[in-house]
Amino acid sequence: MTVTTLPTVELGRTGMRITRVGFGAWALGGAGWAFGWGEQDDAESIATIRHAIARGVNWIDTAAVYGLGHSEEVVARALESLPPSERPYVFTKGGLVWDPADPGADPRRVADPASLRREVEASLRRLRVERIDLYQVHWPPDDGTPLAEYWQALVDLRREGKVRAIGLSNHRSTHLARAEAIGHVDALQPPLSAIQRAAAEAEIPWCREHGTGVIVYSPMQSGLLTGTFSLGRTRCLPADDWRARDREFRGTRLGRNLALADALRPTAARRGVSVAAVAVAWALAWPGVTGAIVGARHPNQVDGWLPAAMLTLTPADMDEIADAIANSGAGQGPAHPAAER
Repeated sequence: MTVTTLPTVELGRTGMRITRVGFGAWALGGAGWAFGWGEQDDAESIATIRHAIARGVNWIDTAAVYGLGHSEEVVARALESLPPSERPYVFTKGGLVWDPADPGADPRRVADPASLRREVEASLRRLRVERIDLYQVHWPPDDGTPLAEYWQALVDLRREGKVRAIGLSNHRSTHLARAEAIGHVDALQPPLSAIQRAAAEAEIPWCREHGTGVIVYSPMQSGLLTGTFSLGRTRCLPADDWRARDREFRGTRLGRNLALADALRPTAARRGVSVAAVAVAWALAWPGVTGAIVGARHPNQVDGWLPAAMLTLTPADMDEIADAIANSGAGQGPAHPAAER
C-alpha cells in the first residue's frame, strides 16, 4: 500500500487543518435502522477506515444515528490502537433521536438542549474520547425547540470544552445568520453534488463571507456518480438499503443521473482518474467549500476517490461538466461556480 501525504486547508477559524476529503462513516452503521445501507462487516469497516488514514485522510465524519450508535463504536475500534499523533479528527452529529424499541422507525428530529447534552455524553462514550473535534446539529428540529436555544446549548458545550468546534448540518442561510448572532458557526455540513446543487446558491457563499468552514456530504450522490452504478444494480439494491426508496434512484431522475455520470467519463479519462474522483473534485471546486465527506465500505473504494484530494479541475473541465449537467437534466441548482465565469 502506498502511503500518501495529502494537502490540508484550515476549517474555518477552528485552527484545525483538514484534508480536502474526509472519510464518511454513514454506511458503516450497517443494517437494522431506517437509513441503513444494508449489511456491513465490522472488520471490513475497520480495515477501510485504517486504509483511509494510512493514505493520508485526517478526519472522519460520523453521527450518533448512523446504525443507532454503531458507526461511532466502529470508528472508536478503528482508532483505538493509533498513537495520538496519528489519530484523525473525529466529527459527529446529534439531534436525531431513535426509539430503541422500534429501531426501524424514522428517528425524530429533537434539539432540546437537555437532549443534546445527553447525546453529546453518549457520543463521547461510544467514541472513547474526552472531547469531540466538531459537533453538529444534524437537521433543523421538529420538536419546536427554537434555534436560539439549541445553538446556545452548542455554544455552551464549546465553552465547556466538551467539543472543540460546533456546526450545523442541513440548515439554511437564514438559520446560519441567526446562529451567528449568538456565537460563531464554525462549520456547515450541506449536501453538494453535481446532482444536488442547491447549497451552492446561498449557504456556501454565506459561509465564505463569515469565516465558516464547509464540509459537504454526498458529493458522489450516494454512489450514483461513481461511474459504477447501472439500472440493473439499482434494481438489485436490498430492501434494507435506504437508497432503494430514494427518489434519485428511481424513474426519470435515475435515468438523468446515470446519464450525467456517463458524461463525466471524458473528463475522468483526460485527467487519468475515476469518475468518482471527478465528481468529488467538482464539489471541492466551489469557492467556500473546505472539504468533502466521501464514504467507502471497502478499502479499494478509498483508492478510487482519493485522487480528488489533489485534483484541481480546470476552467475547461468545469465548463464541460456544466454542459453535461445541462444536457442530462439532472438535479437542481447552479451548475458552475459564478467566480469561474
